[in-house]
Amino acid sequence: MTDVPLSDLRPLLAVLVSFVATAFIVASYRSPNVREGWTLLAALVKFGIVASMLPGVLDGAVYETSIATFLPGIEFALRADALGMLFAFLASGLWIVTSFYSIGYMRGNDEINQTRYFAAFAVSLSATMGIAFAGNLVTIFVFYELLSIATYPLVAHDETDEARSAGRKYLAYTMFGGGVLVLAGTVMVYWLAGSVAFTPGGIQELANADPGLAMVAFFLLAIGFGVKAGIMPLHQWLPEAMVAPTPVSGLLHAVAVVKSGAFGVSRVILDVFGPELVFSLSLPFGFTAGLVLSTIGAITLTAASLIALRKDHLKQRLAYSTVSQLSYIVLGLGLFGWYGLVGALLHIPAHAFMKLTLFFCAGCIHVETHTDYISKMAGIGKRMPVVMGAFTVAALGMAGIPLLAGFVSKYYMLIGGIQMGAELTPVAYYLVGALLLSGVLNVAYFWPVIYTAFFESEDAHDAKPLVDFKMGGETRSTLPATDGGRPPEDDDDESVNDGPTDDEPIDEVVENAENGDGETDTADVPTGSDVPDAEDDDSEGNGGSFDDLPTDEEGVVRPDFDTSDRDFSETAKRVDTGDYAVDQRPSDVNVPFGVERDDRAHDDEDHAVDDDRHETHDGHESHDEHDDHGGHDHHGGPPAGGWERVDGLDALRGRESTWFMLGPILTAMTLALMLGVIPYEMGFLELIELIVDTRLPEEVARP
Repeated sequence: MTDVPLSDLRPLLAVLVSFVATAFIVASYRSPNVREGWTLLAALVKFGIVASMLPGVLDGAVYETSIATFLPGIEFALRADALGMLFAFLASGLWIVTSFYSIGYMRGNDEINQTRYFAAFAVSLSATMGIAFAGNLVTIFVFYELLSIATYPLVAHDETDEARSAGRKYLAYTMFGGGVLVLAGTVMVYWLAGSVAFTPGGIQELANADPGLAMVAFFLLAIGFGVKAGIMPLHQWLPEAMVAPTPVSGLLHAVAVVKSGAFGVSRVILDVFGPELVFSLSLPFGFTAGLVLSTIGAITLTAASLIALRKDHLKQRLAYSTVSQLSYIVLGLGLFGWYGLVGALLHIPAHAFMKLTLFFCAGCIHVETHTDYISKMAGIGKRMPVVMGAFTVAALGMAGIPLLAGFVSKYYMLIGGIQMGAELTPVAYYLVGALLLSGVLNVAYFWPVIYTAFFESEDAHDAKPLVDFKMGGETRSTLPATDGGRPPEDDDDESVNDGPTDDEPIDEVVENAENGDGETDTADVPTGSDVPDAEDDDSEGNGGSFDDLPTDEEGVVRPDFDTSDRDFSETAKRVDTGDYAVDQRPSDVNVPFGVERDDRAHDDEDHAVDDDRHETHDGHESHDEHDDHGGHDHHGGPPAGGWERVDGLDALRGRESTWFMLGPILTAMTLALMLGVIPYEMGFLELIELIVDTRLPEEVARP
């Protein structure tokens, strides 16, 4: 089947509709309902435009829009072919789901700068459409950089120091790092071939170019796009970007950003160099360019899975899961054969549906319970049965369980690796081993979340999934208490403590123990046996003995830092930087960009807002506890007395969460199920087979 180019404005309209909607979104900042109505309308119109081109593309048509020509062989052009339609159809469809979820999340969390959020979100989707429909390397580079700029306000949305730092790192990696590499690779391709246009099967002139220079150009482009795909060691921006609101995390991981990186690698392999040339570009020790790329993917997916095991923060665990899962796509693209390429491309929508479900669930848990850490989710399944049920289904799909989307794509890649190992190179067998190992690790880091939510209770929580605890775990309570899991003391208890507390100096104990005539009540003063000293001196007659204190060779007491005897009922000090700040502040309905300025707070003391009190939309005051960093404590865990049980019918009535969040969660989960059961009927597998059939030579085409 040959491509039939048709001049059509629909690729350009698909890009412009979100840009136009951005102006209406900003203009409607005083009316949140109207503002979000423009968001939903733009999402529906964009999807309708993209879907209208799908039947023609499946029949072999290509819709083109040429905007301008800069140099011979270089033009700014949009081109809706089968590969571009795969990404555009996926992103535009999921934008509708994410828009509904964003409304529920942003309002439910009373987020700041909501107008800026929805405007930046719209621009991001326009840039994504530009990447999908780019007709050459120059066009895709322009939209690639525009996407980085448009998503920066989303990453730094909370305006905290952590959010701004994550935003700067995001730009440094994706725009000034990956973007520069893509530009350098584009210049080299134009120098070698005289063209940068995407050509199914690869640009013919590159096959006749110097192999060494072609190799350099290939890796410049592959690594440049791989930065957004989270390839190690260029992945650090991705976990830190989790400070952004959860809908942004869904945009980053499932809809646009990381998928644009994986899509860019697909374009380079399939339409710039071609699968055959990528496999024939030789390196030492029998490796080819494609095998090197697959090996990098195999290392990344294994290492990222191991790191995910160590993360207690749920979004951090999901972030490293994304790094791992995106490497499946890179690994499959390096497998020279029909099955490997089909599996790699099918994993793009499969991962999108499953990971969007997982992030939506994490965000819903945060909004409803302010719980972000897995160690505080014991028994949360009875509070949020629908959300945790959807999380379980998506997690099983990520692990490759049959009848779910992840199984189909991974099955194709396994067959492709085995076939390539048997017919071309034994190295492919090692790649198959990495795929199987990663599947086991997927179970290892998702199962603790499911087990903790459904099979543990708040007062008997086994903490062994965390590296903070001894191997084998320690049973402890996660119910709120004043001192690390033990029941709080009764405030009415007037009994006198036997000794000083952790927060009460010994000198104050002595001072408070003095009676009215200046004498000291020695019964309340700690004895020498209670207060260690640097010297073994018991001359005061307090009966103390310090023979059991650790000393050095000179007899001086030294602290023993051995933590083997640590009391693991105490909560460990957090060293993970994955927690994200979401300040509950008024919406920005009065200000198009920036935090709402409430002048009444300066006019009347009754309206003053201090660090512990914030005014909500309804005018009610909410009191938040502070964490160690001076922000709000969003790691709520179970309330006193445990989670409130929500039955299935009550959940469907909206007691579990709003349907603005539950609806998108169930929709994304259903799409993951459908892709695993009826991939042809959804159109994705048929489209992918068309892509691969037109990119491979006849001798290695469809079996």
